[in-house]
Amino acid sequence: MSTPTRRHLPRHAAPPATAADPAGAALDAEALDAEALDGSQLDEPADRTAPAPSPATRLTFPPDFGWGAATSAYQIEGAAKDDGRGESVWDTYSRAPGRTRNGDTGDVAADHYHRYADDLDLMRDLGLRSYRFSISWPRIQPDGTGAANQRGLDFYRRLVDGLHERGIAPMATLFHWDLPQTLQDAGGWESRDVAYRFADYADIVFAALGDRVPVWLTVNEPKTVVQNGYLSGHHAPGRQDPDAAYLVAHHLQLAHGLAVRALRATGGTGRIGPAFNLHPCYPADDSPAAAEAARLYDGYENRLYLDSALTGSYPADVLADLGPDSRMVRGIRDGDLEIISSPIDLLAVQYYTPLYITPAGGTVRRWPTSEAEWQQIYPDGMYDTLTRVTRDYGPIPLTVTENGLPTPDVLTPDGAVEDSGRVTFLRDHLAAAHRAISDGVPLESFHVWSLLDNFEWAEGYEQRWGLIYVDYPTQRRVFKRSAHWYRQVIADNAL
Repeated sequence: MSTPTRRHLPRHAAPPATAADPAGAALDAEALDAEALDGSQLDEPADRTAPAPSPATRLTFPPDFGWGAATSAYQIEGAAKDDGRGESVWDTYSRAPGRTRNGDTGDVAADHYHRYADDLDLMRDLGLRSYRFSISWPRIQPDGTGAANQRGLDFYRRLVDGLHERGIAPMATLFHWDLPQTLQDAGGWESRDVAYRFADYADIVFAALGDRVPVWLTVNEPKTVVQNGYLSGHHAPGRQDPDAAYLVAHHLQLAHGLAVRALRATGGTGRIGPAFNLHPCYPADDSPAAAEAARLYDGYENRLYLDSALTGSYPADVLADLGPDSRMVRGIRDGDLEIISSPIDLLAVQYYTPLYITPAGGTVRRWPTSEAEWQQIYPDGMYDTLTRVTRDYGPIPLTVTENGLPTPDVLTPDGAVEDSGRVTFLRDHLAAAHRAISDGVPLESFHVWSLLDNFEWAEGYEQRWGLIYVDYPTQRRVFKRSAHWYRQVIADNAL
């Protein structure tokens, strides 16, 4: 077995990947080039939010643009033991002492399982055209195998029907990190068999909902499972095993391809693709060494997933760096890459932060950060990410399925929630997305992360990412300033 190089260790996973994973390792503190902004600085003053563009300068989006918001099952549903739901790796991980901030769990979360009808009304009032959510695997198959739990399927039937009744298009994610604990006990994503169990689960869900869901996403952010679950250990299952990590990456990609084939086998008309969190990787200086290091870093961050799904091959530089004795390389079987690259209909892109790579393969900061210290605020990275995918992989339809930030939102006595920092962030990133569309990127829709404040993985309930404030003791929902702003953007179809 080869000895992993430094870039395979948890440091390579920093910062973590998305709004959904704020708990990963920090960037190299000694190399910071910009002072991080805390939440209070980001959310100061209304005058940080520029006035709305005049009609003459408005950025108008395509007429059928899909304005949306996103959530995931474990982060909002709660009802951890209701109606036959089984245990997931996140139930196990979050209940273990010291794993999450304040010992928080998703047992109740935003109680969406019981309040979904009211939440659907909020989506309608917000004007959403698309809602991206995830289906809880242990709610459908409590042990990850066998017959479907009909009570779990019925919840998603009601949710999907409620979306249609309100004129909102459902976009369902099959896996957003809540692997059934029984499958983890049998080896988890290190086991090739789990990819095939995922295909069985997908087939059950397609049979129940396939005619009502126009867009399916297979696996959400496989990179985050790899980096935070198996390199840094900051996410379930909490491992620090670099050699296992990239075998997990291969099996997650295989699971994606098998799910695509399962949908095709139904003969349904639904569209399908993966959801990848992509980090543009820039050299930290002008040296050839930095450029070379950034290229390899990009291989681990982006091309490992993009190339295999879209071209049917893993990046040669990454495979060479892993070495022929790595578990991943030894685990690739004949036909796997053909399965992984099964033709897809669209690609879901999630963008939060850029990365700046030093000649030694480390990272430095160039821009202010949000409350999530790993997140540098750089809207041009949205443009660079979207145009890079189109340039390198062709005109595959794209959807942005996550983009947002946490701010220190507080419910005031008069019932308002001020989050001007979020308005500024979204406005700037939407402007970058509009510029990408103008330059030929086939971007179909944009989903803010997140619809609701929720359980933010290892950060528990400390960080608030939602357009809608959740007062957890009462479960009261309140539109934040950003929600009112976003509703107007949707109504105008323009910034």
